[in-house]
Amino acid sequence: MKDYLIIGKIGGAHGVRGEVRVTPLTDDVRRFSKLKECLILDEKENLKGSKKVQSARIDDSRTLLKFEDVNDRDEAAKWNGFFIGVTRDQAVKLPKDRYFIADLIGLTVVDSERGDLGKIFDITNSGASDIIIVKRKGKNELLIPYLKTVVTKVDLEEGKMYVTLPDGLYEIYE
Repeated sequence: MKDYLIIGKIGGAHGVRGEVRVTPLTDDVRRFSKLKECLILDEKENLKGSKKVQSARIDDSRTLLKFEDVNDRDEAAKWNGFFIGVTRDQAVKLPKDRYFIADLIGLTVVDSERGDLGKIFDITNSGASDIIIVKRKGKNELLIPYLKTVVTKVDLEEGKMYVTLPDGLYEIYE
């Protein structure tokens, strides 16, 4: 388990005063308005340091951050493509039975009838629900809806997610 969580990706400079555009990678975009300091990671998630956040502006279409030591467009442009992370103690507190996607990736998915199906590669949102993408050896990826009726248990310590697939779902991918 990583000791940090990625919450956004810098998409380039905004304006001439050193602000950067951020693509949020978190369910709660408002968390940026409370951010005082963040981790900066490269595209391979190697830690490059930390930055103090001077200000944040959030509206319906964009999230903008101003770092304390970045004061012009050229300096802001240097951070394009980097990730913004927070340490786990800065992370949003989750309700019971909710998990960070980063903690679910890599878990083995175990079906009540078929046993091990593969490992979680990613989780994406289809609009209607989150979708678990399961990588399987030598087979097509398996897409499973992340619903209470399907996911019966998550055990992070054991490294497993237990599911009961809806009738016919498995056969679609065979």
